[in-house]
Amino acid sequence: MNETLRLLYDRFYTPLPMAESEQEVETCHRQLIERLDKRSRKMVLRIIDAQNLMIEQRSVDSFICGFRLAWEIANGLNHYEENRHPLSAEETETDACSAT
Repeated sequence: MNETLRLLYDRFYTPLPMAESEQEVETCHRQLIERLDKRSRKMVLRIIDAQNLMIEQRSVDSFICGFRLAWEIANGLNHYEENRHPLSAEETETDACSAT
């Protein structure tokens, strides 16, 4: 089921445009690269990769949780409608008299 939801996510998710933030990250990344030695740069890149992976996994998880919630709500509403029994005219009159 999660694989199906992942495919739905891949099909329907459109990343928000964040040009300003992406440009800031790129600028800071370039400045950091210039100041660090090769070993430190590798460590920073590993951190960035790990963070990006976590962000992607959270995004997919959020989509799946939202989809499941929507599914449960829709399912609950369908059962609610199926289990509702319209009151007959006599029951409606009895309920109205009881309320007064």
